[in-house]
Amino acid sequence: MRRLRIGVDTGGTFTDFVVLDEDRGTLDVFKVPSTRPDQADAIIGGLADYLSRSGDPAESVAFFCHGTTVGTNAILEANGARTGLVVTEGFRGIYEVGEQTRGHGSIIYDLFFEKPRALVPARLTEEVLERVGSRGEVQLPLDEKSARMAIEQLVRHKVDSVAVCLLFSFKHPEHEQQLKRLFGEIAPEINVSISSEVSPEIREYYRMSTTVVNAYLNPLLGRYVHSLDGRLHELGVPTDQRYIIRSNGGVASFETARDRSVQTILSGPAAGVVTAQHVASSAGIPNLVTFDMGGTSTDVALIKEGEPVRRMGGKVHGLDVLVPMLDIHTVAAGGGTIAWVDEMEALQVGPRSAGSDPGPACYGKGGTEPTVTDANVALGVLSADQPLAGGALKLDRDAAERAIYERIAKPLGLSVTEAARGIVEIVNVKMQEAIKVVSSNRGYDLRDFYLFAFGGAGPLHACQIAEEMGMKGVVIPPYPGVTSALGLLLSDVRHDYVHSDLRDLNDVQPGQAESIFLGLRDRGMAQLRSEGFSPDLCRFVWDMDLRYIGQGYELTVALPDIPHLLDDLRQLRQRFDEAHLQLTGHFAPNERVEVVNYRVSAIAKVPRAPLAVPLPDHGSLDLAHAGDTAVFFHDRFETTPMYQRSFLAAGMEVTGPAVILQNDSTTVLGPGQAGTMDAWGYLRVESRL
Repeated sequence: MRRLRIGVDTGGTFTDFVVLDEDRGTLDVFKVPSTRPDQADAIIGGLADYLSRSGDPAESVAFFCHGTTVGTNAILEANGARTGLVVTEGFRGIYEVGEQTRGHGSIIYDLFFEKPRALVPARLTEEVLERVGSRGEVQLPLDEKSARMAIEQLVRHKVDSVAVCLLFSFKHPEHEQQLKRLFGEIAPEINVSISSEVSPEIREYYRMSTTVVNAYLNPLLGRYVHSLDGRLHELGVPTDQRYIIRSNGGVASFETARDRSVQTILSGPAAGVVTAQHVASSAGIPNLVTFDMGGTSTDVALIKEGEPVRRMGGKVHGLDVLVPMLDIHTVAAGGGTIAWVDEMEALQVGPRSAGSDPGPACYGKGGTEPTVTDANVALGVLSADQPLAGGALKLDRDAAERAIYERIAKPLGLSVTEAARGIVEIVNVKMQEAIKVVSSNRGYDLRDFYLFAFGGAGPLHACQIAEEMGMKGVVIPPYPGVTSALGLLLSDVRHDYVHSDLRDLNDVQPGQAESIFLGLRDRGMAQLRSEGFSPDLCRFVWDMDLRYIGQGYELTVALPDIPHLLDDLRQLRQRFDEAHLQLTGHFAPNERVEVVNYRVSAIAKVPRAPLAVPLPDHGSLDLAHAGDTAVFFHDRFETTPMYQRSFLAAGMEVTGPAVILQNDSTTVLGPGQAGTMDAWGYLRVESRL
């Protein structure tokens, strides 16, 4: 009996599967349409169909990992739990007031700007009598009578979940823990999230917002995980190695993930960044910008010297969260993104998506609104003679052109080709702006980076985008359409811990720093041991958040080890100045530096099976040639050869213009570009002009 590892990445349009044979290192990849409202329908149905086709019993599944959009969808569709909030008396306005900023960029000029709706309305906020000082000293013990009254009031409001965030609870968590016990006694049916567990660090509003998001999502994700877990059991899958990838790029057990749902908001996009990091190390391409274009959105991130850039919080879908995450920027630009004409008769693309049902007009499933995919069909980039999703989805060019004509070309007085070209150019600019957010806007020179393109639609647009942005080139992985699902099989278990302690760096003694770091390490080791990992599989990453005294933000600086000597702290100061220079273009060597947070990441290596390189032993362009098609480049249609990627051997070069076909994606090389297959199975595209 084979031993199989299953990675399942759920997107807005398709659910992607990667099945790895542990013994042979071979992969099977396939897609099925995503299902709503229950994503598990596609997962269980797709897995059952695969096992039936392959003849493998369900007992052969030895590992299962999932990237989910349950949390993301709940936020975007505002269908999370009815959530209440408990705060220290006198501070009920913190969550409503927020950070008091309007935002940056085009929002400043938006006359119709509306502040995002709060997940907890003011009427569902309750106060309790207690007070803890900034150093963790108890100034006023928790008044149990006021606590019980607050709980009973929230019960009357019929809340499903509650966020508890008290002043300085990251220094003294006992009051929050006491409230959690009281909820368990009075209203055990209510899900309770406390900030000292969800985000135990400085900054009151951000800690509160993070805890609210966690409470808002926990019941929904908990039900989903419980259902998926039960249905896997019903299917006969016996393994206990069931994981969900989190926003930090690490995986967590089903049980851990459902209690910290806020950490799964970027679950799906994170897996693709993990794959890119694997490419950076294995294929010797240390600097990459990941470009994951699917059916609904595009996600971008940056990898520098083989390490993905991380952030310790920020806005995700308009909500402030304070948890470690990969620095992923998302824009509503995917193959299913809908083009439309606004009231000023201007062409717009997004943010709405056609999804998988009915999908783009060219899918022939009843869709009538033109999408980016329809534009690519009309321009010949996608051929009606070459079905998508491994041959399961035949494209209807007439339907695509009809939708573009009726909704875009006719109202604007354009030809179908001109309208389709406009759609693609607009969506490309949106994606270029997203790339700038994670790169040039943060001090990185794009000329030093390759664009790592994946997702079903990524390779369609990547070569043109990289050329226009002056990047080194493009790297297309062997299975671009399911690269995120592959990342699920490459991810390690990761837990992040933080300790806030504001102190002048000059006043920090190595012994103090060592004591804090060791305490965080011990917590991480205990968690990993409880999950069945032996110490030899565990490693730890050390970071400190620093800022110039008086600044309102801090930078995270990596440490090679726990600082044992004063010289280690002096070197830390130097690295902070360098990081500040990189980000802002200046630094202040004569200013004092303040420590804000100590951070430890506890990582357990998940055993991996070897991956075979999916390249033929020999091949030729004649053998790979799959005919010619007419593709629109720049200002005219050009006769363009099509090649089957499965017949391209290592070292073979394809010169543009060309279309490279495979089951899960399509790559387009423009005139003057050339793509070479390397020894690892990656297609490297560079300009020859």
